[in-house]
Amino acid sequence: MKQVFTMTRKSDPNITWILLLAGLVTLLVFLLVGVLFHNWITWLIIGVPVAVLVCVMILSRRAERAAFGQIEGQTGAAGAALSTLRRGWIVEEQPVAVNPRTQDLVFRALGRPGVVLVTEGPAGRVNSLIAQEKKKLNRVAPNVPIHVIKAGNGEGQTPLKKITKVMKKYPKNLTQQEVHAVSNRLASLNKGMPMPKGVDPMKARPDRKGLRGR
Repeated sequence: MKQVFTMTRKSDPNITWILLLAGLVTLLVFLLVGVLFHNWITWLIIGVPVAVLVCVMILSRRAERAAFGQIEGQTGAAGAALSTLRRGWIVEEQPVAVNPRTQDLVFRALGRPGVVLVTEGPAGRVNSLIAQEKKKLNRVAPNVPIHVIKAGNGEGQTPLKKITKVMKKYPKNLTQQEVHAVSNRLASLNKGMPMPKGVDPMKARPDRKGLRGR
């Protein structure tokens, strides 16, 4: 928690006062309820862990925002966002399609909803990369649903912090056994593409503890 707090405070200097205020307000509410029921000591004791929980929840959300803020705009940020997915997803760490000239990228994840392609680059410009990757996927796994998420803050794009949330809302089309079967079919495509010259993918890795509030 100390590491998460320190990381968050670097980009959100007011986090200390926000947490103190949230904790005090929560305790005050419980104290008032205790006074109304003529048992303020018991209610205050109950309010302490609740106040701590409220502070942890606020810190978790602020930490997530701070972590994504650190990688925003970096090449490989979309892949870094995918790396925070939990169990049930098979994520390619390296981009599966790259435009060396523009440094547009396509990352791939496989889960029960099917294959999810996450692009990085202007919404209109990445369409050719998407078409190429869909063609490859349809060749080895023709009946598997393919979803596309265009990462970014422009029109028709999805902000980094919302990518995993969007993915979790997709309907589950495959069983876990089918996911593993498709993964084996995609093995021939899993060689990955090299990152553009001068790009260090590790620099675009967010703090996982911050993203998950741990």
